[in-house]
Amino acid sequence: MGISNKLKPSVLLVFIFTSIGVFAQNQKFKVTLDAGHGGKDFGAVYNGHIEKNISLGVVQKVGKILESTPGFDVVYTRKSDVFIELVERANIANRADSHIFVSIHCNANKNSAAEGTETYVMGMTKNASNLEAAKRENDVITMEKDYKQKYEGFDPHNPETMIGVELMQEEFLDNSISLASKIQDVFVKSLGKKSRGVKQAPYMVLHKAYMPRVLIEMGFISNPKDGSFLDSEDGQDEMARAIANAIIGYKKEYFGSGNYDPADERPSQRIVETPVADTSSSNTVPVRNNVEPVVVDNSVSGVVFKVQISASGNKLATTPSNFKGLSGVSIISDGKLYKYFYGETSNYESARQKLSEAKTKGFPSAYIVAFRDGQRVSLDEALKNRR
Repeated sequence: MGISNKLKPSVLLVFIFTSIGVFAQNQKFKVTLDAGHGGKDFGAVYNGHIEKNISLGVVQKVGKILESTPGFDVVYTRKSDVFIELVERANIANRADSHIFVSIHCNANKNSAAEGTETYVMGMTKNASNLEAAKRENDVITMEKDYKQKYEGFDPHNPETMIGVELMQEEFLDNSISLASKIQDVFVKSLGKKSRGVKQAPYMVLHKAYMPRVLIEMGFISNPKDGSFLDSEDGQDEMARAIANAIIGYKKEYFGSGNYDPADERPSQRIVETPVADTSSSNTVPVRNNVEPVVVDNSVSGVVFKVQISASGNKLATTPSNFKGLSGVSIISDGKLYKYFYGETSNYESARQKLSEAKTKGFPSAYIVAFRDGQRVSLDEALKNRR
């Protein structure tokens, strides 16, 4: 006999709460972890230290920490000693719709005294050492079948040829720099490592990942001291904890600690949402399914919310024609980038409506930011005083 189409109230309630539970579980912060090299690609090899093994060991430890942290979901490009093509690593993150992509590597140099950590974001550069680093990592594509056709004429021995490839390097640049900076800060403050800074270079593995993404060089395995540290259980534990803490800190700043729905602020969200009318003056929630609107006061005293729609090295006039018809765009420069914001309100729900409008207009990577007394604060901190 088939199931009755007249569900009993108790069964219906179970169904509703189960659905809510499944929905809540899907609101996790998704991180794709990429262990550099693998399989026939050994990466750098010095003094018996093999990069592909070290990167995999650290990635597994970072993943274990994040998986045990509430609110996180982890995706791996590889969990064993296998060869994964560069473009496939990025595609794994794209298919998972991850919030961030973190590729973990070890550095090497003919000068055995070279030391320190550095974290890269995607971008073009004429800096010789940055280009050389990208050249070394990109060279792996020559191990792939039909790489010349697959990578549209890109020459791994000449990273500057990527200039001719369609890039999305600025769309997620601001968030990528923020994540990279947190990683470098934790390396210095927690581990006492020498920081070689946050750098830009044309890494193919970063190029195709459509989300904030970074490539970490944890240290030089060509340096006897660094190499021994990175190839030890304790060293990998320390590096993993530092990287995981930086990711957790980044998530907390941009997406909160889980006490409010972060789905709309996802920089990797590429789905255009249904527009929501601006009701900031009345704070009225639109009518749905014949339910009367409810007035909600979500103002936060002393806090201003804005929607960051883009960041660029170029300064643009804040006219609607330059921002797909959006009016009321403002600009802030941090000395490196020009950051463009849409809207300004002390009401968080109004900010969410502005966010939806920005995405509908064609800014899928837009997200909400908060300011107190003119200074940037994390959303988690801003919403502590939410009414």
